[in-house]
Amino acid sequence: MNNPIRMQAIEGLREGDTFSYQRVFSRGETESFGDLTRDYNPVHYEPRWVRGKGYRDLICHGLLVGSMICEFGGQVGWLATGMNFKFIKPVYSGDTIRCTIRVLKIEDSGRAEAEAILTNQDGEQVCYALVTGHLPMEGERAILGQMVSEGDPTNRLSDEDYS
Repeated sequence: MNNPIRMQAIEGLREGDTFSYQRVFSRGETESFGDLTRDYNPVHYEPRWVRGKGYRDLICHGLLVGSMICEFGGQVGWLATGMNFKFIKPVYSGDTIRCTIRVLKIEDSGRAEAEAILTNQDGEQVCYALVTGHLPMEGERAILGQMVSEGDPTNRLSDEDYS
């Protein structure tokens, strides 16, 4: 149950490496995210407010959608130091969102920069993110390799999640 993002991280990421995955956000996830963050903006909860804003339905929290970058970070062991988001279009419950991450720059020290482009099922860009952080160095990649050889018990994503 080795997933391709983690396997590439063990081998070592390179500038230009690109990864893509998708998910569908549910109404329940939006409500849970609001409870976790205490963001009760009516655009996520109140149909009258949503109509007044000109949206067709309740929208997902932008940071919930943007959190898709965390899947990449968690699989490679990326320690984020910065995230800059641009929210372009609303995301509604039931939308299928594809996150495509491309590694832009890697320094010898392991400092890195990547961009994420998030699109909906219609191919429309809904979000852009620029992410900075630290990639795992050789010793940490070796530990990731050991974890995978042991079945990667703390990782709940597998190759099936990326098919």
